[in-house]
Amino acid sequence: MLSQRVQSKASRRTMGWAKLPLALKVGSFLILLILLMVLLSALNPTNPNATTPHRLAPLFTPGHPLGTDILGRDTLARVLAGAQNALYVGLIAVGIGLSLGLLLGVLAGYFGGWLDQILSVLLETLYALPALLIALLLAAIFNPGVTTSMAAIGLAAVPAFARVARAGVLSVKALPYIEAARALGMGHGRIMLRHVLPNIIGPLLVQASLAFAVAILAEAALSYLGLGTQPPNPSWGRMLREAQSYQELTPYPVIFPGLAIGLAVLGFNLLGDGLRDYLDPRKRS
Repeated sequence: MLSQRVQSKASRRTMGWAKLPLALKVGSFLILLILLMVLLSALNPTNPNATTPHRLAPLFTPGHPLGTDILGRDTLARVLAGAQNALYVGLIAVGIGLSLGLLLGVLAGYFGGWLDQILSVLLETLYALPALLIALLLAAIFNPGVTTSMAAIGLAAVPAFARVARAGVLSVKALPYIEAARALGMGHGRIMLRHVLPNIIGPLLVQASLAFAVAILAEAALSYLGLGTQPPNPSWGRMLREAQSYQELTPYPVIFPGLAIGLAVLGFNLLGDGLRDYLDPRKRS
């Protein structure tokens, strides 16, 4: 009996995994690869900023599996450290966009009226400003760097989160159990925390995954333009900028950070698409 129960549980888990969308499986696998890169970066004893006499070393050089750049820095160590930097910037930027967007969207959708109109105008104005323009503005006021890029990417992501949150609140607040909670004398804050937020968390998770991909790509672009991560700290976008001048001598310092950016962006985009399909009851049925 015990073995039959164990087999039935294992079969249910296998069937549950088989029913997951393909995009969710592939996206999760690619994100696990990026997380593995972050773990290897923490365990790697090689300093990504250390220079060696072996400049432009080819692949599979002893001590430098992916070769070195024009300054003799290990390409593998810098790519791994760039993964840590990209996830850090993406996490903070998405956190900024999610927290501010959720707050503004819930307030606009729940209370409506003049507050909704004012917040909608502010969000539309912010939506018209791309992350690059916000980064240029912040760089003119402050110094360019990681903090500037995180703030710019986070502010650029606020309108998207606010729209998702507002649409979810508008569809939830008219339901009967919300009216019943109001009739029982429950306050607005308690209604939003206990009844509104749990019902809009799914679309917000999908938006967060998609915004994470945009944040990684935006961080690479800002670092490429000199507005993001500053040297000598490793960044995938900065590595592309530095290797551009000598890519005719060896293409590997360009290929590997570009491949890392592509895998990270593809992974989070597939994860967002897979979560959207998985959380949609019509597609699951």
